[in-house]
Amino acid sequence: MYAVISAGGKQERVEVGQRIEVELLAAATGEEVSFPAILIVDGADVVSAPAALGDAAVTGKVVGESKGPKITGFTYKAKARGRRRYGHRQHYSTVEITKIAVKAKA
Repeated sequence: MYAVISAGGKQERVEVGQRIEVELLAAATGEEVSFPAILIVDGADVVSAPAALGDAAVTGKVVGESKGPKITGFTYKAKARGRRRYGHRQHYSTVEITKIAVKAKA
């Protein structure tokens, strides 16, 4: 069984027990977080209807935090002596998926 979730404006394919890195969450280490499911696949059963996914839940536990690679950039304006150097390093939360649940058919 796997699910496609939306986290931080991106989509991730996850399974139970998998660790993923998502954009920094406002949750402390050890807290439970839930993500909206976009698609759930369980063998031959595929759940993608918004009405059925309203009852679905993908939960995970925040394991820690990490940082992405350092990105450096440089801009300049010719003949004007305008130069600027900048950098960025994205922060991520590491989440371990604990449960993928979808309500049983009636």
